[in-house]
Amino acid sequence: MLNAKLTRALLWLAILLLAIAVLALGLRVAALRNIPPLEPWHTWVPDDLHSDAIDRTDWAGYLTAEEQLMRAMRTEMAASLQPFERVAYNRYFDQSAVYPGHFATDWNRSYELRPTGEVRGAAVLLHGLTDSPYSLRHLGNHLRQQGFAVIAIRMPGHGTVPAGLTDADWEDWMAATRLAVREATAQLPEGAPLLMVGFSNGGALAMKYSLDALDDPRLAMPRQLVLISPMIGVTRYAQFAGLAGLPALLPAFAKAAWLNVLPEFNPFKYNSFPIAAARQTVELTDAVQASLESASRNGSLARLPPILTFQSLADSTVSTPAVIGNLYDRLPDNGSELVLFDLNRSLNYGPLLRPEMATLGERLLPEGQRNYDVTVISNSPQSSQAQALHTPAHSQQQTSQALAADYPPDLFSLSHVALPFPPDDALYGQHPDTHEDFGIHLGTLTPRGERGVLIVGLDLFQRVTSNPFYDYLVQRVDRVLPQR
Repeated sequence: MLNAKLTRALLWLAILLLAIAVLALGLRVAALRNIPPLEPWHTWVPDDLHSDAIDRTDWAGYLTAEEQLMRAMRTEMAASLQPFERVAYNRYFDQSAVYPGHFATDWNRSYELRPTGEVRGAAVLLHGLTDSPYSLRHLGNHLRQQGFAVIAIRMPGHGTVPAGLTDADWEDWMAATRLAVREATAQLPEGAPLLMVGFSNGGALAMKYSLDALDDPRLAMPRQLVLISPMIGVTRYAQFAGLAGLPALLPAFAKAAWLNVLPEFNPFKYNSFPIAAARQTVELTDAVQASLESASRNGSLARLPPILTFQSLADSTVSTPAVIGNLYDRLPDNGSELVLFDLNRSLNYGPLLRPEMATLGERLLPEGQRNYDVTVISNSPQSSQAQALHTPAHSQQQTSQALAADYPPDLFSLSHVALPFPPDDALYGQHPDTHEDFGIHLGTLTPRGERGVLIVGLDLFQRVTSNPFYDYLVQRVDRVLPQR
């Protein structure tokens, strides 16, 4: 009798779960009507290198394959674009102002920078998801001026068309990271240090590489890590992104493979975002966590190099609590530091400010001693002037240093995407440098008006895209540059 009741209960549970799944898929299919039609850059998948081929090649071979990839992409797009796609804002139209082929440097490609004098060290730069090597170009140029040979690699699936991310996985990105380190170490004089800089997804790659190097003597260990908005944890929605893409198994529902389908007007970053890429971020962050837990258990985490991390308290892309709880609270006493950019406390948004955001900093960093330094860039309710509030490791004594920069009066927080870009960045800066022109100034756009007028929604322009405290970020990087 009991077994029969249990069987019936399990049967009803299975029916209920099936009904929920069918309903969810039905809602997903219905939602596809709101997604624009797929364009050639959503359907043509470039033949990029994968991990096995990357591990077998060298830097010159990677650049050769990249050149062939770019040529194939330009040929395919030129042949595939329909008349209505040959418009001024399309980065794949060769007469567009945002066409990367028009610029003096196409920053979608891998590059290296050599110092003019003695090589002091080498730096590997790892960009983020949907991004390109453009994102770390300013920091890379600064490191070159400091005597570092710089290697910035384009991750597989990036720099061409968004569909490239449907055929790239995190193991491919790890192989590219290893290749970049091999090339950087080949340029190092004996005894000179290696620095790794990772932005967003690149931060997760830098962490995974360093954790792998703890157990693999063939991998050169960096002397210092610099992480900017590192993807240590992602939103839980990404865990279920694969389910949202199930209808795409049927050709009629191909749009289900995409979370966003948007016009591609940014010359150095995709606006469209495939579900496959979201799944890879989950797998990568899970792999980082597994490696952290393993290194903690076996004691090898004590050999991890010091980490300097810059993170915005407000970050809708990566989890700030994960950066602190999953990474920093595990770190050994090795000279690491977390720099946290607070909200603009001089703005009074009253009931419009989420209560959980108002107190997030205090909850993430309660009073107590830590193995790492903490610096919070903040201000008082009475002043827009920024202060660096520094608490050393193993101390609760906080010191305050006034910074030369203020919180802009129209800025209530920084954002995930803003941190590596100075205010004068020609593409993302609020005050773009007039010596460069990439066809659009995304950092100056603050559109207000009626919905339906622009080619994209107004929310796309609401995130701040440059960092008013970029000079401070560079100064802090200079302080941790490893010596011989």
